[in-house]
Amino acid sequence: MKTRNLIALLLTGMLFYSNVQIFAQEEAATPFLGMWALTLDYEDNNAGWLEVTQKDGYLYSELLWRWGSVTPVDYTMILAGELTLVNGRDAVRERDDAGDPVITQHPIFWYDVSMDGEDQIKGSGNFPNKDGIEAESVSFTGKRIPPIGEAPKMRKIKYGEPIDLFNGEDLTGWEIIGANNANGWKVEDGVLINDPVQKSGEKHISYGNLRTTDTFGDFNLKVEVNIPAGSNGGIYLRGNYEVQVVDSYGKELDSHNMGGLYSRITPLVAAENPAGEWQEMDITLYKRHLTVLLNGKTLIDNQPVKGVTGGALTSDDFSPGPIYLQGDHGEIRYKKLVLTPILK
Repeated sequence: MKTRNLIALLLTGMLFYSNVQIFAQEEAATPFLGMWALTLDYEDNNAGWLEVTQKDGYLYSELLWRWGSVTPVDYTMILAGELTLVNGRDAVRERDDAGDPVITQHPIFWYDVSMDGEDQIKGSGNFPNKDGIEAESVSFTGKRIPPIGEAPKMRKIKYGEPIDLFNGEDLTGWEIIGANNANGWKVEDGVLINDPVQKSGEKHISYGNLRTTDTFGDFNLKVEVNIPAGSNGGIYLRGNYEVQVVDSYGKELDSHNMGGLYSRITPLVAAENPAGEWQEMDITLYKRHLTVLLNGKTLIDNQPVKGVTGGALTSDDFSPGPIYLQGDHGEIRYKKLVLTPILK
């Protein structure tokens, strides 16, 4: 009887300790959980995004750092009250005569994050040099992004007067982003053309993205676009959210395909036309929710936008911003860009 009581007591104690430990872990992580709009310490392309979640006692996170896609972090942990994010990738340092790896290392880069008052964080990204000696450290700050909430009732939207963003004659109302970037944009026969030509054997030319001088809040945007074979571009809503414009005809569904929200929302169906054909896009951004129709088919149906995409002008999800057209990738043609503001 005494042995049974002792075992029961030990099991109760172990369960209590386990629960206390889980509670302590959850309590330590709680301040960091959620989505964060990051401002990175770079002169340009300084927008980022972070989401930290916890499931079954484990921490997970996804990160956007300046460009490219939102990617999962390899390992997320709390150390001494601070959040640490660690990423890494294999790097072959030496190969044999057959090309097989002889020496492979797994260099890492990491992010240190601490709370900086209520609903704010600060930290640094640390990127070791290739030789493993010293590292570049880039500081950043972050603000908590409030929950998105329920999808809005689209049928209740009230619209203002349509605005022709492109007059069919010249670049009035538009400007190149970046004073040092070349202008690859021109207007021919009522068509706005981006043609970022690179000459073989000559220095690479940095072409600029094209933005509206005006800024907009929530809106509907109707576009007619033509994409040559293999070409790639994008339409940024409020300067922060890239709807893909790319020749993806015949490819498997992916968030990087035509009409997808870059690396965030995958189209429901494939609706793109073959390269070289004109296509119609109908895009609505309303209360942090996105709807995209392509050639009359719904690709994104009033889905929440969790944060900015790579190449965003800012990490601000709430202020008006410009429409900007990606100009540093490939040839793209537009002949219609009509924006209709949504009234508050």
